[in-house]
Amino acid sequence: MVRHARARLIAAIAFVLTLATPLAAETPAKEYFGAERRGSPHKPAVFGEYARGCVAGAVALPETGPNWQAMRLSRNRNWGHPDTVDFVKRLSAYAATQPGWEGLYVGDMSQPRGGPMLSGHRSHQSGLDVDIWMRPATRLDLSRGAREALSSTSVRRAKGAFVNGGWSRAHHNILKRAASDPAVARIFVFPGAKVQMCRDATGDRRWLRKIRPWWGHHYHFHVRLNCPDGARACVEQAPPPPGDGCADAEAWVEQILNPPPPDPDAPPPQPRRELVLADLPRQCSQILSR
Repeated sequence: MVRHARARLIAAIAFVLTLATPLAAETPAKEYFGAERRGSPHKPAVFGEYARGCVAGAVALPETGPNWQAMRLSRNRNWGHPDTVDFVKRLSAYAATQPGWEGLYVGDMSQPRGGPMLSGHRSHQSGLDVDIWMRPATRLDLSRGAREALSSTSVRRAKGAFVNGGWSRAHHNILKRAASDPAVARIFVFPGAKVQMCRDATGDRRWLRKIRPWWGHHYHFHVRLNCPDGARACVEQAPPPPGDGCADAEAWVEQILNPPPPDPDAPPPQPRRELVLADLPRQCSQILSR
């Protein structure tokens, strides 16, 4: 907690110093967005892409609700477009109907004005992403300190090829409900979970198309919403391929269990360049000035 507080103080001081001069073109955009503590005083609007954008008029998910608690409050990442907050409320109400779940523990959403984060995610920039913990929310009276100390639980086995004993029918049902929500574009979860859901699914399987295998995502699943209606400056991600995606998930699992040998001639990975304000839509600089 001390480390987080120090990082926030340094970011805030850096931001105050920039107020006397124009925003520096070479300064990483995360320094500006990470220093913002509140949403901008604008009508809600999304600008740019999920991993290269920002959000105006974002609202905070209340720290505690009837069926949820926002976790890791020191990060100040419980912000999003109003559509995202409404989605969390809908899904948490459904989660509370599942055996052993009082609701949801909600992880990172976005920063108050979106944009690149000081640490962690590449996405979560447009206020339309939210991480939901795999750990069942068994109590909703956790203190701020408890929310910093408590960790989610992993439900993967064999590096993500299978689910472990922590996986339950409730996980399946909550993910299905999320994927069936018209506001949802896709959901990222580790490959073994997608394979298990494919094997357990009955009846209409169209919702499975939105469940996409991805590395990690075994302590939480990542929900990405569609661009809001009328959001002309918001850039949608390409839709998932046709079909239920189950064969694709099986291929991911095969690669985990039988990985190809490393390529000795492969070039070393290059460090990713930090985004600057010029990389983002022009509106992103404007919402920083208010």
